[in-house]
Amino acid sequence: MASYIKVLSVSDLPSGNMKTVVVSGKKIAIANMDGEFFAIDDTCSHEQCSLGSEGFLDGNIVTCGCHGAQFDVTNGKVMSLPAATDVDSYNIKTEGEDILVEI
Repeated sequence: MASYIKVLSVSDLPSGNMKTVVVSGKKIAIANMDGEFFAIDDTCSHEQCSLGSEGFLDGNIVTCGCHGAQFDVTNGKVMSLPAATDVDSYNIKTEGEDILVEI
């Protein structure tokens, strides 16, 4: 059964930034898009680079720092090659200052 797990505090992730967290052994990239938070798999489906640590967030698009593949942080969909496979996205919510991801 899925449950929400606290991963960060709102103050840990300024708007326009991403951060990699590990939840239940899984690396997840958390994005803050103008105060709205999103969660996708941290690992690029092209060459296994970290999206949260090495990627660049511009609006809702994260660009992988390794080879330029792009993903929509709101749903994990591939937006640009060289990646051809979407990454998983996760439900996320805030409770007060806590950011929680559903795993």
